[in-house]
Amino acid sequence: MFALLDGNNFYVSCERVFRPSLQGVPVVVLSNNDGCAIARSNEAKALGVRMGHPWFQIRHLEASDGLVALSANFALYGDMSDRMMSLAAGLGPTQEVYSIDECFIGLDGVRGDLTARAHAVRSRILNWLGLPCCIGLGATKTLAKLANHIAKTAERKPGSYPAELAQVCDLTRLSEDAHDALLATTDVGEVWGVGPRIGAQLREAGVRTALDLARLDTATLRGGWSVTLERTARELQGLSCIDLDHAPQPRQQIACTRSFGQPVTTLAPLIEAVSEFTSRAAVRLRAQDSAAGAVLVFVRTSPFRKSPQYSRSVVVPLAHPTQNTARLVGAALHGLRSIYQSGYALAKAGVMLVQLQACLPRDAQAGTTVGSVATSVRQGEFDFESLGSTRDAGHLMKALDEVNARWGRGTLKIASAQAQMPRHDEVATQWTGKQERRTPGYTTCWSEMPVVRA
Repeated sequence: MFALLDGNNFYVSCERVFRPSLQGVPVVVLSNNDGCAIARSNEAKALGVRMGHPWFQIRHLEASDGLVALSANFALYGDMSDRMMSLAAGLGPTQEVYSIDECFIGLDGVRGDLTARAHAVRSRILNWLGLPCCIGLGATKTLAKLANHIAKTAERKPGSYPAELAQVCDLTRLSEDAHDALLATTDVGEVWGVGPRIGAQLREAGVRTALDLARLDTATLRGGWSVTLERTARELQGLSCIDLDHAPQPRQQIACTRSFGQPVTTLAPLIEAVSEFTSRAAVRLRAQDSAAGAVLVFVRTSPFRKSPQYSRSVVVPLAHPTQNTARLVGAALHGLRSIYQSGYALAKAGVMLVQLQACLPRDAQAGTTVGSVATSVRQGEFDFESLGSTRDAGHLMKALDEVNARWGRGTLKIASAQAQMPRHDEVATQWTGKQERRTPGYTTCWSEMPVVRA
C-alpha cells in the first residue's frame, strides 16, 4: 500500500505563500535566464500557457490578461520542499522523496482510516505551510501515482472525475467496477512510465486507456515494447513490482551548465563562469562521496542568433580521480583554454564531472590524497596533482563546505571564480543568468526576511 503526495503547482504555490495578492492571478515561474515557463498556476494554464513556453511568446499576456511572471527562486523552493516533506513523513513509516514536490509514502502496517489520515496530513501542510497538495493512495506505486492524477484533475477540472475524489483519492476503497471505470476514463498517456512516444505507439495499437493497458497481455507488452512496460501493466493490475527507494543511487555524472545573461566575447568572464560551475558540481560530488575521473567542459554560441556559430567541448582526464575543487577547476580551465577561440559571442558554457566512482576509505588510498581512489597514471592524462601541493586536502574541502553551508554559498570560493575582483560586479553581469523578477529569499536569507510591524 502506497501514497503519493504531490504539491499543486509547487513553485507558484511557494511564491503565493509570501505574496497572497497572487491568489487567483495567472502566474508563471520562469527558468534560469528567464527563458521559458517551468511552472504555471491554473489561471495561467487556462490562458494556454504550456510547460516550456518561451517567455517572449507569452510576454504580451502581461498587458492583456494580467499574467505575472517571476524568476525561479530555487533556494526558496528547496527550503519549502524540506518543510513539506517533513510533514508528509507523518503519513506512514517509510518515505521516498521522488522530486522537489513529490514523495511516495509506504503505508504497510498503518492502522485506521487511511483516507482520513491522508486528509489530515494534507490539511496540516496547507495550514502550517500554506501549500496545497493532493494525495493518491493505491496498492502499487503506479496506482498511487494514477490516484494522485485523479485527485488533482477532479479538483482542477470539475466533472472530469467524481467530485468526492478531489484532493485525496483512495483507489483501494473503491469497488472493482468503480475502479475499472476510473481507469477506463484515464488516457493511457497519464500512466506513470508511459511517455509521449510509447503513448502514441499504444494508441496506434488500440490501447487508449489505462484500463486497456492493464488488460493487455503481458507477453504482447514484453515482445512489442519492453519489460518495463510489462511491469507497468502488472502494477496497474495491483501487483506491486516497484519498491520504495529509500537511498537514491549516486549520480553517474554531475553537470552544471548555464546560459549567460548576455553574450560573452572574452576569456576572463568565461574563466569565472567555468570556475563557478565546477565548484558547484564539486560540492554535489562530495555530497555523494564520489570522485571524478575526468572533467568535460563545453562552450557554444546561441543557435537563435544570426552571428558566427561556434561549439566545442573537450574531456580532460585526471591522473587520479578526485573530489578536490582546486584540482577539478584546474582541469576544467585547462580544457576551456584549449577550446576557446576569440571572435565569437558565446551564449552558454558548462562543466560535467564524469567517470564517477566511490571514494575508498582513507587506509585504502595507498598514499593518494584524501578524496582520491587508487589508480595508476595512464599515458596522455594530465596530472594536475603534480602542479601543486600533495598535502591532504580533505580537511580543507570539508571546511570549505561547512563554511558555505553555514554562511551562504560563495562565502569561500576558488580564486579564479572571482578573478576580476576589482570590477567583479561588472564582469559577473556578463555571464550570470537573468533573474530580473526573482522574489526575496524569504526563508533562506536573513537580510531578505519579511518584516512585520505592528
